[in-house]
Amino acid sequence: MDIILIIVAALFMILGIIGSFLPVLPGPLTSWVGLLILYFTEVVTISKTFLIITLLVALLIWVLDYIIPAIGTKRFGGTKYGMIGTTIGLVVGLLSPMPGGIIIGPFVGALIGELLNKSDSAAATKAAFGSFIGFLASTFLKFITAVIYLGFFVAFFF
Repeated sequence: MDIILIIVAALFMILGIIGSFLPVLPGPLTSWVGLLILYFTEVVTISKTFLIITLLVALLIWVLDYIIPAIGTKRFGGTKYGMIGTTIGLVVGLLSPMPGGIIIGPFVGALIGELLNKSDSAAATKAAFGSFIGFLASTFLKFITAVIYLGFFVAFFF
């Protein structure tokens, strides 16, 4: 039974890393579920304190995931259209076969969203850049947290 739990926990860890880039899957929280599943094995000993602290960190990152892009967008004069465009551009960039689509897609999506809202292309470009920077900062934070949780997962076996 422990082997099955470890395999499922590993799958949640991988999903957590993937979820760092996909807006529909909360990456760090998904990785934390992998740690929680590992807690129920008899092979690995994890303290409840460790689980609570890592859950609080995952929840904090989840909340910041909504705040950081908004801060980036507002700081550069962006609107809700830019944030929506960033998300749509991310999905298109992920599905496109071109290299760098995950980076180009959100910026182009933010730019298109801002151009739909503003007539001034310079202001729209600046706002799109802010949306893009906020998205990158948030994604980087989620990815780093998920990778750290994966590191904890691996460290428990050595």
